[in-house]
Amino acid sequence: MNTKPPSFNDLDERFSQVQYLTIDADQAGQRVDNYLVARLKGVPRTHVYKLLRKGEVRVNKGRVRAESRLAAGDVVRLPPLKVARREPPKQLSQGLGRLLDQSILFESDGLLVVNKPPGLAVHGGSGVSLGLIEALRQLRPEARYLELVHRLDRDTSGCIMVAKKRSYLRFLQQSLREKTAGAGGITKVYQALVVGAWPVKAHKVDAPLLKLEASGGRERIVKVHPEGKRSLTQFKILQCYQGFTLVEARPITGRTHQIRVHAQYKGCPLLGDEKYGRDDVNEKMRRNGAKRLFLHASALRLCLPDGQEIMVEAPLPGDLQSVLGGLRPEE
Repeated sequence: MNTKPPSFNDLDERFSQVQYLTIDADQAGQRVDNYLVARLKGVPRTHVYKLLRKGEVRVNKGRVRAESRLAAGDVVRLPPLKVARREPPKQLSQGLGRLLDQSILFESDGLLVVNKPPGLAVHGGSGVSLGLIEALRQLRPEARYLELVHRLDRDTSGCIMVAKKRSYLRFLQQSLREKTAGAGGITKVYQALVVGAWPVKAHKVDAPLLKLEASGGRERIVKVHPEGKRSLTQFKILQCYQGFTLVEARPITGRTHQIRVHAQYKGCPLLGDEKYGRDDVNEKMRRNGAKRLFLHASALRLCLPDGQEIMVEAPLPGDLQSVLGGLRPEE
């Protein structure tokens, strides 16, 4: 592996001089460290904290702590930095651009809700050259601000929120932290096809989830564990098939892989789940056209900052409808 540091010809010249940045209303309220990490793409987080400890980053000419909050009108001084130039992102294809343009379910001055296609990661990195957010920024080059409000797994399709203003991002992420649907929070609704007969009385799964750190290059994994964080998912049976059940899942908390692990915990893993599912069933159904995880974010109910309540729905994609069409309903 080439560990040679980048030459000056490979450095990003945008950071070679002292910069003075004025915080606007949409940027106000952020922690200083989070603002710097977002601004200084390519600079390790550890180096950002070192700059703060040494007082090289100043706010209104004074030293500042990492956890301090920025206010509108603050002036942030950034010292000269040697930052490796980032590779330009992969260009958005015309086909993907048209697909995303047709996939916008709702738009206001501060929010986009997109019906994310399956197979598209929400952001680039870890071998993904172009994710949803990078694609949207290319699709909307005039947009000053586009940020993901939450995430969906790469194979999961359906409703995902993208903030067009910092104020909307703060408001919606606070709404997501509300634990009780209907109490000012956001209701997220999914449809999933699980293997086996879903227990009729299992209207909710209240089981703590613990995220295990990845090791040896393996992906992270989540499991039910008494030392985990409280996690609650509501389930409702939509249709019973021979060997499968179509369920509606409403995660009340927002843990990684929550629906997938809670379904596995009840003995009914999701079809197509290569991490928590049944390999034998997945392989058999793959030959019958089930090429991916059967999980779709079908609806969102939320309030906008002005108090308007909206409900956005994304129909079940054609590939998942085809899977259902190949199953035999229970009598």
